[in-house]
Amino acid sequence: MARIASTRLSRLLTGWSSEGPGPLPRRLADALRELAARGDVAGGTVLPSQRELALVLGVSRSTVTAAYGLLESGGWLESVRGSGSRLRGSGTADGYVTEGRLVSFDARSRTAASAGGADLSSGALPGLGAVGEAVAALTGRDVGALLGDDGYHPYGIPALREGIAAYYRAAGVPTEADQILVTSGSQQAVWLVAQALVEPGDTVVVENPTYRGALEALRARGARLVPVGGDGPDDGGQSADAAALRRLCARVRPRLVYLQPTAHNPTGRSMDGAARREWQRVLGERELFVVEDTACAELSLGDARDAADGTDGRVATDATGTDGTGGVDEVAPVPLVAELPMGASVTVGTLSKLFWGGLRVGWVRSSPQVVARLAKIKTSVDLSCSVVDQLVAVRLLDRLPEARARRRAELRGRRDAAEALLRAGAPRWEWTRPAGGPALWVRVPGVDTEALAQLARRHGVSVVPGSAFSPVDGFRDRLRLPYGHGTDALAAALPTLLECAERAVG
Repeated sequence: MARIASTRLSRLLTGWSSEGPGPLPRRLADALRELAARGDVAGGTVLPSQRELALVLGVSRSTVTAAYGLLESGGWLESVRGSGSRLRGSGTADGYVTEGRLVSFDARSRTAASAGGADLSSGALPGLGAVGEAVAALTGRDVGALLGDDGYHPYGIPALREGIAAYYRAAGVPTEADQILVTSGSQQAVWLVAQALVEPGDTVVVENPTYRGALEALRARGARLVPVGGDGPDDGGQSADAAALRRLCARVRPRLVYLQPTAHNPTGRSMDGAARREWQRVLGERELFVVEDTACAELSLGDARDAADGTDGRVATDATGTDGTGGVDEVAPVPLVAELPMGASVTVGTLSKLFWGGLRVGWVRSSPQVVARLAKIKTSVDLSCSVVDQLVAVRLLDRLPEARARRRAELRGRRDAAEALLRAGAPRWEWTRPAGGPALWVRVPGVDTEALAQLARRHGVSVVPGSAFSPVDGFRDRLRLPYGHGTDALAAALPTLLECAERAVG
């Protein structure tokens, strides 16, 4: 029988303790029953032990025992001797359900935030004024030029495909328009790659930790996720180890490798020149297909040469200069895969991270053959991206250097303020100064951050524990703390997080 990890169930149960009437056991039972009724947990799934779930939720074991008892008396739970407690009544027989990654955008989180709490669950940035200006600058002539056809452009409108190709050429990466597929943001791009290039049971190598949206897409496809590298205190700020991939390939051949070499999500690290060259060497020698996600690459902060130590004394990796990670405000990031065969690589990009999440424009860069395969799948679920959004994107491409410089300056100041806040308020917490991105990847020594997150939610603070970013539910002592909107939310949440950390000591 299938089992669900306590960490994964914890993330599905977001908000349960602050919603609904009645005592805590009743609310937990109601939340579990709702998961079953919606089909978010497959029928026949064995739930964690009472002790294990109590630990990860930050409640007493008697609370979970009572909740399980209520479910069993209502026919929603069946105790199987020697196998645990099996949830019944699910509306779906199989499949993987996402773990509430976008919970910060739903009504429950907004309610919690309006009640005096703080939402630290999303690293999405506020929009730049350039987006509104680009929309206002559109004219009837811009749209009229396209009104002569049916409006369906499965690969993207020609002007945008050419504009994205020119973006890569300007960075020294030869690219033609037929190598570009426009998508509804980078998340759809990653999902398309998983659908087109991965079969259930295929081995996919990922960094540990990595972008949780990619983990969801790959798990939903039935991939066997194999992590390489790690995030220990002595890793020097580097990303996953290419040598670990070489050792892995001696035992198994992965279907593909998913990487974020620049402004990694969630750690904010960027590979230095030596690490990039080693990855290129291993990937080339082994002839592996690689998917490089550059969604956050335009958020490289470009000042890592001057990086100060974090609270744990570690120095951030050098991510500037000529190593291709975009250390100068006017220079676009160069993909690691630019040195690899086009037919064995995919680059994922987006304008949504830099300009605004509401602008759902991303892309895939690959060989024309791979692009055609992805486009065929895309048309089955999304005939075409919005033409109006794409026309806006064409205008915004001309403003990339300006937007890049403004966003990086803004994020540098907010990162520095967030670090100062944590140094003063949480001196025992540890992190490596990020080379890019909108968040700090923080270690809370000796604390189970899954339990911390559950406790914090009961006080109106929504935060994502480190295990959400791990293919093996690791990093139970980490939190991702965003600073992209400034430090007001972090300052408001910090006393609650510190109090919950004391209660969630592992």
